[in-house]
Amino acid sequence: MVDAFCATWKLVDSQNFDEYMKALGVGFATRQVGNVTKPTVVISQDGDKVVVKTQSTFKNTEISSKLGEEFDETTPDDRHVKSTFTMEGDKLVQVQKWDGKETKFVREIKDGKMVMTLTYEGVEAVRTYEKA
Repeated sequence: MVDAFCATWKLVDSQNFDEYMKALGVGFATRQVGNVTKPTVVISQDGDKVVVKTQSTFKNTEISSKLGEEFDETTPDDRHVKSTFTMEGDKLVQVQKWDGKETKFVREIKDGKMVMTLTYEGVEAVRTYEKA
């Protein structure tokens, strides 16, 4: 259930995020900002839609969609992608597809924290959030 993720989350730890962004082709300046930015992520439900708001000093974004329904998203690093949210067991999964490429975000609750694993072409980053 998405309910377990519905909260305000603050980034507390980030591992290998620079390498992940580099693999995606994110430029140096944007990576520098991405590495020092500590976003707050607010996950909620609006009827049958999952809503993910990301707030930071760099950029604020909001995406929402029904589970399993593809939607257009412009990422913080300005990629135009097709995204889909699904639940895989107790994990909230988001897949972004663009130009024949694909990246996957797997969010799961571990010890009261939200752990987000980002994977692209074998490069993995792990970002850990605590409830704000």
